[in-house]
Amino acid sequence: MKTFCGRANPTTGSMEWFEEGEDYDYHQEIARSRYADMLHDKDRNVKYYQGIRAAVSRVKGRGEKAIVLDIGTGTGLLSMMAASAGADFCYAIEVFKPMANAAVKIVEKNGFSDKIKVINKHSTEVTVGPDGDMQCRANILVTELFDTELIGEGALPTYEHAHKYLVQEGCEAVPHRATVYVQLVESKRMWSWKKLFPVHVEAEDGEKILVPPSEMENCPGVPSVCDIQLNQMPSSDFTTLSDVVTMFSVDFSKPVQSASTYYRVQLEPVRSGKAQIVLSWWDIDMDPSGMINCTMAPYWVKPTSALQWRDHWMQCVYFLPNEEPVLQGEKLYLTACRDEYSVWYNLQKAREGENKADEEEHKADVRVESPVCRCRAHLLWNRPRFGELNDQSRTRQYIEALRKVLKTDSVCLCISDGSLLPVLAHYLGAKQVQYFPSRIDLYHPHELWQAFFKANHLEDKIKIIEARPELLKPSHLEDKKISVLVGEPFFTTSLLPWHNLYFWYARTAVSTHLASSVTVLPQSASLHMMIVEFQDLWRIRSPCGICEGFDVQTMDDMIKNSLNFRESKEAEPHPLWEYPCKSLSDPQEVLTFDFTQSVPQHCLSTEGSVNLSRKGKSHGAVLWMEYHLAADISVSTGLMQMSNEKGSCEWNPHCKQAVYFFSSVIESEILSDPTAVTYAINFDIKTGEIAMDFKL
Repeated sequence: MKTFCGRANPTTGSMEWFEEGEDYDYHQEIARSRYADMLHDKDRNVKYYQGIRAAVSRVKGRGEKAIVLDIGTGTGLLSMMAASAGADFCYAIEVFKPMANAAVKIVEKNGFSDKIKVINKHSTEVTVGPDGDMQCRANILVTELFDTELIGEGALPTYEHAHKYLVQEGCEAVPHRATVYVQLVESKRMWSWKKLFPVHVEAEDGEKILVPPSEMENCPGVPSVCDIQLNQMPSSDFTTLSDVVTMFSVDFSKPVQSASTYYRVQLEPVRSGKAQIVLSWWDIDMDPSGMINCTMAPYWVKPTSALQWRDHWMQCVYFLPNEEPVLQGEKLYLTACRDEYSVWYNLQKAREGENKADEEEHKADVRVESPVCRCRAHLLWNRPRFGELNDQSRTRQYIEALRKVLKTDSVCLCISDGSLLPVLAHYLGAKQVQYFPSRIDLYHPHELWQAFFKANHLEDKIKIIEARPELLKPSHLEDKKISVLVGEPFFTTSLLPWHNLYFWYARTAVSTHLASSVTVLPQSASLHMMIVEFQDLWRIRSPCGICEGFDVQTMDDMIKNSLNFRESKEAEPHPLWEYPCKSLSDPQEVLTFDFTQSVPQHCLSTEGSVNLSRKGKSHGAVLWMEYHLAADISVSTGLMQMSNEKGSCEWNPHCKQAVYFFSSVIESEILSDPTAVTYAINFDIKTGEIAMDFKL
């Protein structure tokens, strides 16, 4: 059986379907899974083990047999903890077949086959009774079904079903409860991930201000959570407006309701400011007394406790529908609405002299429908893209470069997704501006642009071309030749830094429409590379071996096998502002791409070696693109700054960089202090992909 996979084709800028072997999906799932990260999460594992031991001893203390139901068992780790804590029998449920097979092997290898039955089903399909999957209902419920938002992986409906059909009334649960905490903040940086700010342009005829259309200004955005490593957000980038408050909690030992509902708390701001963002995280109590607690609280909440790094559970950023000015000490109501899988927030001011009856009336105002983006911008641009468009120093670089190349008779064509460049080109004096919003099949972005142009009285000034570059006709350009071709370049389908080289392919497709003296901006691009040591990110690819005394090497082998299937020869995208690393080498330019010429017929390749100037563990290479807009003006999608003493790096916060983990990380054989790394890098013209190989 073949699998069809959707992937962006960097040579066409389109999503295309590729046929893959039947094992592809499975290998992708394993190679990119967070199992390794969870097995390395010492805090989580220790707390679960303590909670399971306590639950088994409470049941045994009542003179009952301890029968455990473990939903989403993964490697079987939690079931093995229960069996070694003295549970009489464990039912371990795992819906993903390759994982269930691995759990059977791991359980057998650790000598628990007589105590643990692995069931390869969804928990809602499990049967109970003499002929069922389970002989009887369990009296201990153990699960790890949580994501950063707590409920995003379907924990609530799973618990609801388990209490109805799979566990006894009054069962023990590990974890026993989860509590969600919130804090109201003002943050220009985080708010810039939801709103488009006005752009100021100094033009020949005075200052122009580019404003977003009202439908974008008033749009609530999309309800999907923005999950980030909040521990990497410097305290200078936000101001807390409230104390941390408990928003809601769920007791997993009692029947759970998954139906949509809302929770409301009263807040009094500790300082005045603009309420824009709700920061949120959760903790879990593994026991009823709350003595065994595992928390996701960020650094400023528990500054004394050592932070456990983890990538499978982070913290949440929620955007309020609108910015709300608040005063210190005034009475506010914060409402959290949720459905089965997601949460969203609203803030209301209390009315003066409000009493209990008014408060009830307030509650009746709450609408539990999920927010819907109607302006289309939140469907077209992800949050980092909003941040990039709001980055004033980046915009200034493009303005400065456009000033150098535009003339009053310039015929300008812009190729980039959801870009402000056509408006900037018009304001800076181009005679004629055409725009390819190249993804015309994606949520009709030309409607967004028409609203945008209308809001700025530019309807008749910028022409949207609704065709693909290879289908461009002279009539689209009013029979004129293009004298200035511009792009950021940015395309929504790009995953890795070099996928934005689609601009080069589009430039090649329109080459017959270019004037002989055409100026292309950017004029060229270069691929850069640096060898790094990660503070923590290496853990997601590192084998675990023994976890809390249990041998999980079968899982390590399975991940390694799937990485070798394809992934370990490929780079993967990561936003490195969230994942600190130190450079072991100087940054090196490895390939250049000349946009003044068409894409060549032959592949571009290079090989060489890079010297390691600092001592450390060579975990991998980071790769990024730099675009050379005009003389002396370049923008980097990767390294922004590096301190030479320590090698600490500052990365572009709006882009994901490409990370290639060395096989020594996957094999867990980090070489001590290699002096150089050799590399071979090949850019395949036909596919637009880069293949690479490194040797320490």
